[in-house]
Amino acid sequence: MLKHKLNRFASLSVPVFLLSFGCTMDAPKTDTAKLESDDVAQNAQAQQRPIVYQVFTRLFGNTKTNNVPWGTIEENGVGKFSDFTPTALTEIREMGVSHIWYTGVPHHALVADYTEYGISLDDPDVIKGRAGSPYAVKDYYNVNPDLADDPARRLEEFEALIQRTHDHGMKVIIDIVPNHVARQYESLSKPDGVEDFGANDDTNIAYSRENNFYYVPGKPFEVPTFSEDTTPLGGEDHPLADDQFAENPAKWTGNGARAAKPDVNDWYETVKVNYGVKPDGSYDFPQLPEGYENQPVSVHYSFWQDKTLPDSWYKFEDIVHYWLDKGVDGFRFDMAEMVPVEFWSFLNSSIKQKNPDAFLLAEVYQPDKYRDYLHAGKMDYLYDKVGFYDALKTVMQGNGKVSTVIQEHKDVADISSHMLHFLENHDEQRIASPDFAGNAEIGKPALVVSSLISSSPFMIYFGQEVGEDGSEDAGFGKPTRTSIFDYIGVPAHQRWMNHGKFDGGKLTEQEKALRVYYKKVLNIAATHPAMNGEFISLHDTSLAADSDYSEQHFAFARQSDTQKLIVVSQFAEATMENVQVVLPESVIKRWGLTENVEITDLLTGETSSLTIAKDNGTITVPMSSWESKVYVVE
Repeated sequence: MLKHKLNRFASLSVPVFLLSFGCTMDAPKTDTAKLESDDVAQNAQAQQRPIVYQVFTRLFGNTKTNNVPWGTIEENGVGKFSDFTPTALTEIREMGVSHIWYTGVPHHALVADYTEYGISLDDPDVIKGRAGSPYAVKDYYNVNPDLADDPARRLEEFEALIQRTHDHGMKVIIDIVPNHVARQYESLSKPDGVEDFGANDDTNIAYSRENNFYYVPGKPFEVPTFSEDTTPLGGEDHPLADDQFAENPAKWTGNGARAAKPDVNDWYETVKVNYGVKPDGSYDFPQLPEGYENQPVSVHYSFWQDKTLPDSWYKFEDIVHYWLDKGVDGFRFDMAEMVPVEFWSFLNSSIKQKNPDAFLLAEVYQPDKYRDYLHAGKMDYLYDKVGFYDALKTVMQGNGKVSTVIQEHKDVADISSHMLHFLENHDEQRIASPDFAGNAEIGKPALVVSSLISSSPFMIYFGQEVGEDGSEDAGFGKPTRTSIFDYIGVPAHQRWMNHGKFDGGKLTEQEKALRVYYKKVLNIAATHPAMNGEFISLHDTSLAADSDYSEQHFAFARQSDTQKLIVVSQFAEATMENVQVVLPESVIKRWGLTENVEITDLLTGETSSLTIAKDNGTITVPMSSWESKVYVVE
């Protein structure tokens, strides 16, 4: 189940409604020097549920198109915080976005030389790619110097970006990676009284509760035996690329590998953080009392106040409070399931004590642990990857059934509002890549289904909205995902960016149309009140009808107290055909429908008829390739 993640490091306008869902948003400022469009403020007031825009920060603003494999920062370029201009942020906000996840902000290990700023050189033997993995954090109290116009003022530049994001009615999320840190962790910017990870460890023993790391006593670290695809810098000469890295004794590797010489497929550039879990898996810290999964965060916070806990717990509490004080509004927690639930109870209750509206999103890929991390660990949201995303991907690829997607959705019905949906992120293949769907158009019905089926947050990855295919060979790892390890340009995204104009001036007509489609769908997802209502599957009743409706179609309804939507999607390439969607008698009665009703598609403005019979309702839906309808029932 974790195989993919273990290899990751190798690798029409819509109505305006009142804000009512989940994380509340501060009313945006109306200074026209900061807001380029009144629509931004209007949309912020309309937000019903979170829409997250994940952006890989160092790639977003990069305009260079050389894309040399293993290219340097000078050859291939890099984006900056300053590239998120008011125009760029306005364009993002107008897509219905409420939160921007700026991926790769904390200072991580990288090859570039910043010694003139007092930053030590990192060793390519323990770096993946030239630009480095954003999940090998070197200094939690500062930001990646690559992202700054002036590296000496890099933290100030990020603080200015936080303010610009807030001024445009959106909130800021950054990564926190509690499971592991870079092999060469070294904070230049830590506040007074804060010690670096490992600074006070007893390295003569494998484990101590107060150690921040685990050790292999008596054995020095050995770099892994690299493959052709993973050789540091692609084999380029470098004074530090010598198959050596000084670490004695060796520390356990980030994915838990205990050998002094990790395998090349291990997370060898990172070291595992110790939370008081003994090498035999037993816990060296207090357990939550029975029933605490039903208690509010305030009770969890009180529980931990009189406890003496492992040092690593307090170190990460200091880190998240530091970023909250700087205006960060939430965190995406990497590989949360590799850290004990009790720690999350401690950390998240502390975060919520400081900011009750903080947005807390975590990776957990073991469905049997979802409820533990939500209820006992006090996460707000988890990825709905294992289950919903995986099932939907098979449908997009033409070898899955919609019935399976529905079942996966039902399996998390009790927590569905907490299961964030997505179609792309930095770990997953681009929809348009040959290894996934090979065509961004195939993602359109999936977008409609994934974003409208639930009241949960929905997330898109930058470039997804213009059909980026992830085909660039950046160096470390293989294409299809858009590299997170090297300096690279993102072509389709760059065509939208249009050298900083952010007007889509270089997009193809198909790419322009795709972005308009995303904007329509995401604004429905963000603002329509039916998004907070009940999900009603119309699949079985429609499948049983004598029509062209099949397992390549998905029909469902969403109902709130005041609004009703009927959504129909087709996951197939086909000539225009009529598909009959059937609403059961129970729905017709609940909606109080006694005669035929005209319904309007929010995507096209076209009207159709919901025909009411004695025991059901039917809609004859004209469908073409990968098309969706989102009918509003007045």
